[in-house]
Amino acid sequence: MNIVTLIPARGGSKSIPLKNIKELNGRPLIDYSIKYSLACSLVNQTIVSTDSSQIAEIAASCGALVPFLRPENLAQDLTPDFPVILHALKSLEKIFGKQIDLIIILRPTSPLRPPGLIEKGIKLMNDNPDAGSLRSVAKSSEHPFRQWKLKDRFMIGYESKINEAYNKPRQELPNVYFQTGDLDIVRRETLLNGSVTGNNILPLVISHEEMVDIDLMSDWVEAEKRIKNS
Repeated sequence: MNIVTLIPARGGSKSIPLKNIKELNGRPLIDYSIKYSLACSLVNQTIVSTDSSQIAEIAASCGALVPFLRPENLAQDLTPDFPVILHALKSLEKIFGKQIDLIIILRPTSPLRPPGLIEKGIKLMNDNPDAGSLRSVAKSSEHPFRQWKLKDRFMIGYESKINEAYNKPRQELPNVYFQTGDLDIVRRETLLNGSVTGNNILPLVISHEEMVDIDLMSDWVEAEKRIKNS
């Protein structure tokens, strides 16, 4: 199989300026994801998709390939994943003249992945050929049955198909999961069919202790603390 890692890293971070190349414990944040991919022998190429020449230069110095710069219209605050990943797929197949089977998506904001995630994810995809994609998830500590929406002066339960779901005992709440951002895998066919997930999405469950998602400076401080204590 031709398996490519894609690390999306646009230059316009608002919460932490130039977050993707800001140094985390002496290394550019993006370097953690690049090195994680390069350490996996199943990955054929480690690609960074960015609109920033500065990020491209640093990513290349860390060992990634940056064979194109992402168009500006695909690097906006509200740009969804699908067009970015489809653009990468089509660009890479045109540049290298080889069909890609799986795209591994590593987001720079998850620098502290547990070992072997890529290998586990690829095995799950190979064992489940009817799966269109895979995502890493962790058990949610804030259950959707206990969440609310505002309606005029009052509020209503977020889960409306179950009568008074918010009054259910904790022991009766079903397990629910949220996507951690550590790892996504998508098949070529899924992208060409117009989706970044498809209908059959495999879970790769990790624990809260194994994940960190850097969005705010408080997350950054926590990540640095964990690295120094590891």
